[in-house]
Amino acid sequence: MTAAPLTCIELVEIVTEYLDGTMSPELRQRFDQHLALCDGCTEYVEQIRETVLALGSISEQNLSDPGRQALLDAFRDWTPPKRRLWQRVLRRSSRQ
Repeated sequence: MTAAPLTCIELVEIVTEYLDGTMSPELRQRFDQHLALCDGCTEYVEQIRETVLALGSISEQNLSDPGRQALLDAFRDWTPPKRRLWQRVLRRSSRQ
């Protein structure tokens, strides 16, 4: 039985797994099929990828105290998929 195509909402919820390369081959295939048909989601994935790359170059030491607090306040209530994305950004920046 063939799995149903991903919706845009489902794609947004799993974009972190896609960018991390942790998706199962089956889910990756469904993800790629959706991107092949949806320009909006393709643009979204590229924007997230660029954001991760850009923010990955910012170290915590380069943030002012108000800037750090503003980021913490802004992302405190994010849902788990969004939180995983920002955890990935922070891990990347701590390695640099």
